[in-house]
Amino acid sequence: MENQITIREAVTENDVAAFREQLHAYHKRDIFPDSDNEGLESFLRSEYHNHRLKSNGRPQDRCFFLIFHRGGQDIGFAMPVIFTPEDGKCFIREFCVYPEFRGNGTGKACARTLLDWAKEHGAHYAELNYGGHERRRHFWESVGFIENGADEWGESLMLLPPEEDAPIIVELLAAPDDRQLKKLENGFLREIGEAPSTEEKQKQLAHAIQDGKITFFVAKRGYRAVGMCSVSRCFSTFTCTDVGIFDDFYIEPAFRKKGVARKLAQAAQKWSRENALASLTVTCAPCDEEMYQALGFDAHLGRTFAYLR
Repeated sequence: MENQITIREAVTENDVAAFREQLHAYHKRDIFPDSDNEGLESFLRSEYHNHRLKSNGRPQDRCFFLIFHRGGQDIGFAMPVIFTPEDGKCFIREFCVYPEFRGNGTGKACARTLLDWAKEHGAHYAELNYGGHERRRHFWESVGFIENGADEWGESLMLLPPEEDAPIIVELLAAPDDRQLKKLENGFLREIGEAPSTEEKQKQLAHAIQDGKITFFVAKRGYRAVGMCSVSRCFSTFTCTDVGIFDDFYIEPAFRKKGVARKLAQAAQKWSRENALASLTVTCAPCDEEMYQALGFDAHLGRTFAYLR
């Protein structure tokens, strides 16, 4: 069909060269339109950018250079990676329709063609970073994506949720510097209106975990961590033993209303009993009181006041 959009992979020398040229033009035109040439060139020389291009040649979790084609013309490109070990996640690193072909639903048609291609290549869901740009957010929402937290650098993420349900289990955090914990922490901070965690704060948190000052519980759907909570230990002079503080309670928006909150709370409560903590308390806003009471925090201890430096 003349108007059908197809995808071909850039594998020939000419296609790869053309792809890189269009990628450079896209960054200059659409991503860094207000940046000086030095800023753009700095990004193009960066370790991050070079890693994205080099990942095209790796044997596993390869980054694909894809070209959208319609009516005898190349009309755009995409750079997806399908992470098979991560439950078949397709991460869309770049997506572009050339300016002369934009409009009349071409972008949505290219996106749906890309998602069909990803499914045929083993993807079960898709994720992307929209950079906080409202136009991109609205575009991907129109395709079915929803806002879903932030990545380990604090950048906004969107997710096209998996179509199939899968069991979600809760386990103790295995590694203090786990990449997925950093993502969940930044998603949590973003939701409560705080800035992303800095590298220094991430190191401090990892040390606190290693020292046993704080214990994290992670809800996992296969490989993917979709939620978390934590228990901080402290000594109570009232009970003359350790007590626990329940905190860092966060579930990715795409995986809410699936019983994850109850599983996390129950895991933290069970661990607190097994470790002889005299109590497990939570401080919350008035709007969250009913939720925490439903999760088993039903002993009212009055109001909490704090002095903040």
